[in-house]
Amino acid sequence: MAEKLKIVSLGGLDEIGKNMTVFEYAGDLLVVDCGIGFPDDEMYGVDTVIPDMTYLKQNEKNIVGVVITHGHEDHLGALPYLLDQISAPVYTAQFTAALAELKLQEHKPANKAEIHVVKAGDTVRLGAFKVEFIRINHSIPDALALAITTGAGTVIHTGDIKIDTTPISGEMIDLTRFGVLGQRGVLAMLCDSTNAEKPGYSLSERKVAEAMDGFFKDYPGRIIVTTFASNVHRIQQVLDASAKYGRKVCVTGRSMENVIRIASELGYLKVPEGLILDVSLLKKLPKNQVTVITTGSQGENMSALYRIAFGSHKQVEVMQGDRVIISASAIPGNEKEIGKVINELFRLGAEVIYDRSYGLHASGHACQEELKLLMALIKPKYFIPVHGEHRQLCINASLAETMGVPRKHIVIPEMGRKIELDGRSIKKTDLVQAGPVLVDGTGVGDVGSVVLRDRQHLAADGMLVVMVGISAEDGSLVFGPEIITRGFVYVKESEKLLDDLREVTLDAIYDVPPRSQRDPQAMKGRIKGMLSDYLFKKVRRNPMILPVVTVI
Repeated sequence: MAEKLKIVSLGGLDEIGKNMTVFEYAGDLLVVDCGIGFPDDEMYGVDTVIPDMTYLKQNEKNIVGVVITHGHEDHLGALPYLLDQISAPVYTAQFTAALAELKLQEHKPANKAEIHVVKAGDTVRLGAFKVEFIRINHSIPDALALAITTGAGTVIHTGDIKIDTTPISGEMIDLTRFGVLGQRGVLAMLCDSTNAEKPGYSLSERKVAEAMDGFFKDYPGRIIVTTFASNVHRIQQVLDASAKYGRKVCVTGRSMENVIRIASELGYLKVPEGLILDVSLLKKLPKNQVTVITTGSQGENMSALYRIAFGSHKQVEVMQGDRVIISASAIPGNEKEIGKVINELFRLGAEVIYDRSYGLHASGHACQEELKLLMALIKPKYFIPVHGEHRQLCINASLAETMGVPRKHIVIPEMGRKIELDGRSIKKTDLVQAGPVLVDGTGVGDVGSVVLRDRQHLAADGMLVVMVGISAEDGSLVFGPEIITRGFVYVKESEKLLDDLREVTLDAIYDVPPRSQRDPQAMKGRIKGMLSDYLFKKVRRNPMILPVVTVI
């Protein structure tokens, strides 16, 4: 009797980002994608979020390979962190491999990666798994879906997918291959859920090109365009429109510069000779003969567009008559930051084109009718929605049910919970360690729940430091109490409150037997407790209180 296939997601469920799925069969583990996530508003100071990779570290000797479906950060960005913990070969397409190499050069993980370049139509054998790579459409070149075959059957992992019949470059998604696999029999389909709640079809990139052309035609001022650095198709449209209307192009933003260089070298971008000039030459060009391509479509506070908007960019200064085109949709949670940048650009006199109604952004994810078409072709026995927030997973599951997949054959996965399946059954089983790991600077995982809670406390209520010195001989007060506040009250306007807090501190020091006065730890506890009670009763605030007791 054949073994059961086990699937467990370490990221990408109930969230947008940090996608990572592990397949287990006959003792072998195959890792699909290794992405980062974006910190939410409560994660003060956190730079990025990665999946918990403890389970992979525990099973390192059984990992036969890491497959990356495409080069977006939420599928590729955590690869250096994974290679810091395990050693395994990596398989991905040419453009993704080039982005991965660049990322590994910057991060220099502990284990050197052996990156194998594959292309659509290739099949590789990795331990107990046979992995076939299938051409799909997405908002980045070389995106691939996977057909993963074991003794239990074939599973199709769509990756991030859409159906674009008129792509800017490359070929249309290989629907024929999906149909052939569906006819042969597909055990399960792991399906992108990002746009599952959106009816109809996603917009073709070709339509964006038409809209972009309209905003370039006859415009007398400078044009500044921001989009995702990885969206090579969108960048090509900007280059084409600039060349058509006699504009030179300047590029700013490190990630944008790197992607354009790599894409040009590999032939994914077609750049007419002399079209791109160094940004230092920008001010020498007439306004109607220049386009600036920049990073910062998500309002990131270190991005080029943010620095342009707030006047800290060294070469680009927004002026009256500039047209700024934001050709990207907001990642959930980034709306506020994007709004700040847009407001500042308007304040500087720029015309900002940012609304979706202008047709300047096409999603890279399939909407409902595309998802249903894929399901009809693939005809999976079991359906597992992935890559989305919980409502999107549930809606995608409902779509599968309308396409004939029985409800008992549909499983909405949970982070870290294994799904066990074969031709007879599918069920949830064991739970493995999973969840977010916070990256702050060079620290990975050292900002845990306790540190995060302290940061939230400080942000919400501020801090109060009380310093006193006591005699080592008799516990009498030598100096203090001195009170320092940060984010709590403004000292000049709250002298009365601070005087009261000093009195409460003195009560905490003296209202105990003399022996207890010489115990600094006990004294810290009394000071903290009495100040906390007093502040809550008096001003209904709960600052972080840090007593400092020095024995002299």
